[in-house]
Amino acid sequence: MKSSPNVIVFFTDQQRWDTVGLHGHPLKLTPNFDRLAQAGMFVPNSFTCQPVCAPARSALQTGLYPTTTGCYRNDIPLPKEQKTLAHRFAEGGYETSYIGKWHLASQEPVPADQRGGYQHWLASNILEFTSYAYDTTMFDAAGQPVKLPGYRVDALADAAIRYISRPRENPYFLFLSFIEPHHQNEFDNYPAPVGYEDRIRKQMQLPMDLAALGGSSDQHYPGYMGMIQRLDEALGRLVDALISLNQLDNTIILFTSDHGCHFKTRNSEYKRSCHEASIRVPTFFHGPGFMGRGPHEGLVSLIDLPPTLLAAAGLPVPPEMQGQSILGRKVSDDEAVFIQISEHHVGRALRTRRWKYEVGAPELSGWDDKNASRYVETHLYDLENDPYELDNLCRHGEYADVREILRRDLSRRIVEAGEPRPEIVPI
Repeated sequence: MKSSPNVIVFFTDQQRWDTVGLHGHPLKLTPNFDRLAQAGMFVPNSFTCQPVCAPARSALQTGLYPTTTGCYRNDIPLPKEQKTLAHRFAEGGYETSYIGKWHLASQEPVPADQRGGYQHWLASNILEFTSYAYDTTMFDAAGQPVKLPGYRVDALADAAIRYISRPRENPYFLFLSFIEPHHQNEFDNYPAPVGYEDRIRKQMQLPMDLAALGGSSDQHYPGYMGMIQRLDEALGRLVDALISLNQLDNTIILFTSDHGCHFKTRNSEYKRSCHEASIRVPTFFHGPGFMGRGPHEGLVSLIDLPPTLLAAAGLPVPPEMQGQSILGRKVSDDEAVFIQISEHHVGRALRTRRWKYEVGAPELSGWDDKNASRYVETHLYDLENDPYELDNLCRHGEYADVREILRRDLSRRIVEAGEPRPEIVPI
């Protein structure tokens, strides 16, 4: 197994797609992301399958939709018997490690049987509740608190560098899960490293959706981008460590995020909506099997990433996984990504190359109800002519034929995801 590649998942929290230079961010605060994505395989059309923290994490760990595992909202632990990427890689001879935010357990510290099979452990279930920007505490495999120095991003990156530096016989699978750029919950703020927010505020340019809709973006966007700049610097330090350890050429790196952030422009908080700001995330693969491939222009769901990682590492992809590896997958014009939405409301959405279509169940609870037997149409956006989703066309009669096609496609994909076929009522 010595020839098998190491695998690192560099996982951020609540990072919208247009925060990186390759997606056109004017401040170009992510030179390491941009460089690695260009050298490997950039995934410009990458989307979460559930814009809420824990459900998205359950999908990335298992390759299953949140309604399949039962983790359709926060505060539902991953079933103890559920196999994760840690199990799959361990079966392939890998040493497995988790560092950072988990959010798939029922308590803190996370008991051993709720760690998804990871062998090495330095994590918190809900990291934003056990740490602050300059006060990081996580728990080791014995459940003992470990206080780490420095800005929180650096504390986790340093722990990862220490881990990859250890002598070992087998390849490793490291899942490095940051809380940044997620807000600090109890203060509802985005604490960047000292000096970063003020510098960015002086040259801030808001994305068009935020400039048009406002929300909390004037207050929060500079700190948010400061957190992202520090994440990119941590990515660069991690890669430097891989170079110095002669590991980079034999290490697969996946960079992605659980969901985006709309800064209270689509509902009263930051995500849990069908909009690009909530569902589209920055993603790249780098390392063996990905170098020089150029961008993968297909529409890619978060649920496609686990089978892609396994395939890239030369490991079998379990047939029960509901995503598909993008390695060797042909790009087609009729691709679509299926999205489940919870907590704020019970919703299902479809994102095609041109259209965004969502249905909801207003009589149900987004917290208590996993799915619905009856949905009504709520959103339709023409992304070709309205990329910032400022004009909801759902009630425009001239788009009835478009809605009918999307309605049929969404119904089919709901069933393919393992849910009962619902009634979708035209508006």
